[in-house]
Amino acid sequence: MKWIVFDYGNVLSRDQPEADVEAMVREAGADPEAFRDGYWKHRLDFDRGTLTPEEFWSAALGRSVGAEEAARLNALDLASWSHPDEGTVALLGELLAAGRPVGLLSNAPACVADGLDELPWIAAIPHRVYSGRIGLVKPDRAIYEHLARELGADPADVVFVDDRPHNVAGARAAGMTAVPFTTAAALRADLGL
Repeated sequence: MKWIVFDYGNVLSRDQPEADVEAMVREAGADPEAFRDGYWKHRLDFDRGTLTPEEFWSAALGRSVGAEEAARLNALDLASWSHPDEGTVALLGELLAAGRPVGLLSNAPACVADGLDELPWIAAIPHRVYSGRIGLVKPDRAIYEHLARELGADPADVVFVDDRPHNVAGARAAGMTAVPFTTAAALRADLGL
């Protein structure tokens, strides 16, 4: 039986709502465009775990950010990624109820991963791999190899679902079947469910 491994952002969760991004911008006292540019410019290093929360927010905002401010921004950041895609979460629940082997592979800093693990629809997934906890990020081949080892599975026995084409390509290069995510209905059809 094949493993079905989900990405988190924009697969199991919806994209960050604009209101949530605006809340971070207000908390940071930042220009909205500069905030977005800094946030994404440094995000992959944060996801990889090479930046602490204080270092990430300082780099993203272009000024020194202490632990208390970083904690407030982290809480808002987590909240922005905590809106489930109801259709995909329902499909995940069906797979779990049927006893299908499922997992999660997400680029997320450890502090965000800790919060995601508290969400009921994520806590139900028995195998979760986050980039920030292992120092590897998608689409690097090594993260898919780590995932396969963690699952005790041959890469050929893993179906990986992600919304980003380069992550899909990375999984395929590592020997996995990879399904580009668009909608829960399309994913259900792609998986033959």
